[in-house]
Amino acid sequence: MVRKIAATYIFPGNQPPIKNGILTCTSDGTILEISGNNEKITEKSGLEYYSGILVPGFVNTHCHLELSHLKGKIEEKTGIGGFIGKINQLRNQETENVEKAIQVADRIMWAAGTAAVGDISNSALTIETKKNSKIFYHTFIESFGFHPLRAERAFDIAQFVQFQFKEWNLANSIVPHSPYSVSKPLFEKLKENAIAEKSILTIHNQESESESEFYDKGTGAILNHLQNNLGIDTSHWQPTGKSSLTSVLQYLPTENQLLLVHNTFTTKKDLNELRKIRSTENTYFVLCPNSNLYIENRLPPVPLFREENLNICIGTDSLASNHGLSVLAEMITLQLNFPEIKLDELVEWATLSGSKALQIEDKYGSFEVGKKPGVNLISGIDFKTMKLTEKSKVKRLI
Repeated sequence: MVRKIAATYIFPGNQPPIKNGILTCTSDGTILEISGNNEKITEKSGLEYYSGILVPGFVNTHCHLELSHLKGKIEEKTGIGGFIGKINQLRNQETENVEKAIQVADRIMWAAGTAAVGDISNSALTIETKKNSKIFYHTFIESFGFHPLRAERAFDIAQFVQFQFKEWNLANSIVPHSPYSVSKPLFEKLKENAIAEKSILTIHNQESESESEFYDKGTGAILNHLQNNLGIDTSHWQPTGKSSLTSVLQYLPTENQLLLVHNTFTTKKDLNELRKIRSTENTYFVLCPNSNLYIENRLPPVPLFREENLNICIGTDSLASNHGLSVLAEMITLQLNFPEIKLDELVEWATLSGSKALQIEDKYGSFEVGKKPGVNLISGIDFKTMKLTEKSKVKRLI
């Protein structure tokens, strides 16, 4: 069965919008043709027409399905110190509802137009959902251990989790959690593994001012968390006097694809230092604005990233730090706070750029013949300004 779907505009993801375009695809969503010449549609036979814009399925490049059971359980705007303290306290208290919450979150993401996800995991809890999901997942198996003596054990745990994902042929890679939670010996192990596996890397980056303070002066909320919440001996720690990103770039191999997540406090100086060490071509900056507002009540310097012509993509973070897992909701927040962003640019961040970050652009991210990226309809567009609004909604068509 062939479907012909038309809308006010088609945003293919890889080319300019097409007014009154027609998307021809099979019933399973394989793209056969994209047609239209920005004029009125004359062909009516067998045509589905919608008011709104057609976009490819969304690619959520940063999520934590494992934390779905913590929705609404952590107070907003506590800062990263308060947030990670609560995560540490709550994440293992409710074992009964964890897997059910993961399944529900997966189904909600699918219904909200998500086609692919870069998901953080610390265990094998999400495997059952992922192996049966309609969504493609690349699982980032997170390793952390601040004390150098824990490096061997931390890496062994990550490898054991990876083995379980590999058993089900689920895409994965082992990655560091953040600059402030990984010791030098563990970073060295992760670097060696990444080079050997040629894997995609991701790391939480400059999410809070506390991270900057910890690296600059060795004080603040993160130090307090390590000492008082986790009971870790921090006597070995020496602040670098540099930003966290600059301090750990040496452990993130230049040849590996890298997703830097959050980047809320990233500066022009950081970007200059990054360019001295690695290319921005295989470096992606993941924005999770609703999570940033939830935790720090601060948004990343999006104008700087656009000015620097960086690869930008979108994530939702977890339900512990967000009210939903909707890529469209993240796009709306960006649109309302940075009205200068064009709609086709936002769509590209949410689709093609994300698919390139996860190295799945051969199947996802754009309407191109032979691909099966999913088809979403976004309504509630202000067509006079060509912008998303607070009333914008998404409906999955395929």
